[in-house]
Amino acid sequence: MDYDDVVLGRRSIRGYLRKPVSRSLIEEVLALAMRSPSSMNTQPWHFHVVTGEPLDRIRRGNTERILAGEPDSREFRRGDPFAGVHRERQIGVAKQLFTAMDIARDDKDKRQDWVLRGFRQFDAPVCVIIAYDRELSGSDDTAFDCGAVTTALVNAAWSRGLGCVINSQGIMQSPVVREHVGIPDDQVILKAVAMGWPDNSFPANAVVSERRAVKDAARFVGFD
Repeated sequence: MDYDDVVLGRRSIRGYLRKPVSRSLIEEVLALAMRSPSSMNTQPWHFHVVTGEPLDRIRRGNTERILAGEPDSREFRRGDPFAGVHRERQIGVAKQLFTAMDIARDDKDKRQDWVLRGFRQFDAPVCVIIAYDRELSGSDDTAFDCGAVTTALVNAAWSRGLGCVINSQGIMQSPVVREHVGIPDDQVILKAVAMGWPDNSFPANAVVSERRAVKDAARFVGFD
């Protein structure tokens, strides 16, 4: 695919076909993603790629703990809730998704099912857990570098016909993830990426989130 086609065509995929993804294809995608730049070439990222029964156990553990009222145990730092224009954008994409999925504002069952879908990694056949070396926890560059490689990962996957959605729901219950994946203690769990073949009949997959115009996001100095 042409680079512009990848960037302009990629969407967050929340519905997947029940079709496995080969290890060789995932390795190909990761090799492309790992060409991402990092501060001083530190390459702080680790990828834990999970499928099959281990992933099913994570899904069950996540949802059982959430439904039981277990507080989340996300390991990477969390900021304050979004406010102002950032909250407006968050609400905006939620409205797009709920409209596509025909989820009414007062339909508590459908809303809960949608939330739990996230904790099940959107029922994707593959989950890629992004972690980084704990000894780098004090470095601001590390989170930036992992964000860059994750963006490269979802774009590389899209170029090969795979869909992804970056999320935190899948790693909110970190003890469950650590238990079933065997992530070593010297790594910090950062994010999860659900991955698989897009189900084009799933309504939310057609949603294209709105983007700011360049004129609203960028200032140009010295270009007169």
